[in-house]
Formats: sequence, C-alpha cells, structure tokens
Amino acid sequence: MAATGTAAQKLSYGLAPEAPIGLWSSSNVTLRTPVSKGTVRLDVTTQGFISASLLIQRYDEKSHRWVDLDVQHSGTETPDKGRFTFPLSSAASPGRPATVALRVKAIDRPGRLTVTASIDDGHGHTYGAPTRSAVVDRPTTTVTGWQAGAGLVRGGAAKEFDLTVKNTTKRAYPDLNAAYFAYGQNSERAVVPKDLVLQQYVPGHGWQRVSLVPGGCDPGMSAALIPTAKTPLAPGATAVYRMRLAVAGDAPVVDVEAGVSVGTGDTSLDYQTLPFKIRAK
Repeated sequence: MAATGTAAQKLSYGLAPEAPIGLWSSSNVTLRTPVSKGTVRLDVTTQGFISASLLIQRYDEKSHRWVDLDVQHSGTETPDKGRFTFPLSSAASPGRPATVALRVKAIDRPGRLTVTASIDDGHGHTYGAPTRSAVVDRPTTTVTGWQAGAGLVRGGAAKEFDLTVKNTTKRAYPDLNAAYFAYGQNSERAVVPKDLVLQQYVPGHGWQRVSLVPGGCDPGMSAALIPTAKTPLAPGATAVYRMRLAVAGDAPVVDVEAGVSVGTGDTSLDYQTLPFKIRAK
C-alpha cells in the first residue's frame, strides 16, 4: 500500500475521486511524524444524502479485519456533517511514513462527499491534511412502455415494459440485482400473487414466469428478476429486463402501487414506481 501525500506533509489523506453507491471505495491516511495515543479525525460533509448513510472502515493489520470507525452525526445541517475517528500511535517519520488503509461506502443517494482529515497527537498538537472530495454516483435506471394511469383488465392481454440499467459509473458492479414489487387492497381483499402473472423475456429461453412472493405480514408482494447481463456489469454496459404483466380473471378491482427496484447486494440503488388500475373490463 503506497503512502499518500508529500514528504513535507506530517499528515496526508487520500480518497478515490468516485464513490459509487453500494461499492467500497479506497481511502487512506499517511502519518510522517511520531504520535503516541493520537486520534485521527475525518470531518465529513455530504451533499445530496445524509452522513448517517455513509460507512467508513479502517483495516486492522493485527486482526486482518475491516473495523467500523467511531462516528458522530450532526443531523441538523444542510449539507449534512459527520465526524469519524480512530486511535493511532506510530513512530512514523518523513523517511518512514505509516499508512492506514481506509475504505468508504455510500448507501443512500447520489451527491458529493468532502473529507478533511486531521490528527490530535494528545500533547496539544493537531496536524491537518488537504481536503479531498468524491462524487457519489450510481447506474442510471429507465423504464419504457409503461404510461401513467395504466390499466389492466382482468383476464385480458398482458402489458409489456422494459427496465434498463446502464452502468454510468467508472466502476464495475459485481452483484447487480433487480426486482418487481406490487401492493393493492380494497374493502374486500388484497391483491395476492395468484392475481398477477409476471413474465420476463430471457434471451435464448423466451418468456419465463417469474414467481411473486408474499411480503410477510404486509399484503404486498415482490419478485426477483432473472439476471440478463454479464456479471460484473462493466462501466458503460447495459442490463435490460424485458417484462410483461397480466391480471387473473378473478383478481379484485383495485388501484395497485407497483414498481421495479435495482440494487447491488443488500444496497438499494434506485426504484421506479409503476402504478396501475385493475379493471373489470
């Protein structure tokens, strides 16, 4: 792991210029002066998302594990501010710098991240590093073929629509996933999985039924869509999910809140709402 900054800097800080949502991005601090029982402080300013949705970890060389930093969030300002800290002791010098590996992950919305690093040596001295910034972005998602106020007739023809995910970041997404969700209820009953027929077109296999699963105690439902692109999704690459939806003949007449979501691992990247009405005719 290379040291960050110049030989004249007692403390320097490095941050990757891009921090795509859901992916760990590299960061580090480099110390070039001896410190005993010091405290490194990362003052974070976020624009477009709250600092509480930001994760920062350091690599512990003794345990070979990534460890969460201690954190305080203001939660009262716009842009939002947070403070991440960790202890550091080192016999570092300009000729023998000590570097601590860090990593950063945003899990909310796009925006911008600014970090100012400093260290308090515990003896009345504080050393600062130049501020670094990163763009927090994500792949773009678009839906075509679905109009506002769409209606589906019970027992009628299916409606086709497409979800397109384009990786507009400079990083590959290794675990891209997409899902369809729906919820509807009238005075008599809720919409259940047997009321909706969701199919997805898979190249080389044609139209495949996609199972909708009840949402536990919530009468809503969801379905994991079949992956359609190579993994990981490279920068500039596109994943297209082609779907069609029909309604069973005995489904309730009701307004349905529905949509599609895109994520990576356990992190949600984006969602699009696709509401519709179930009609008798």
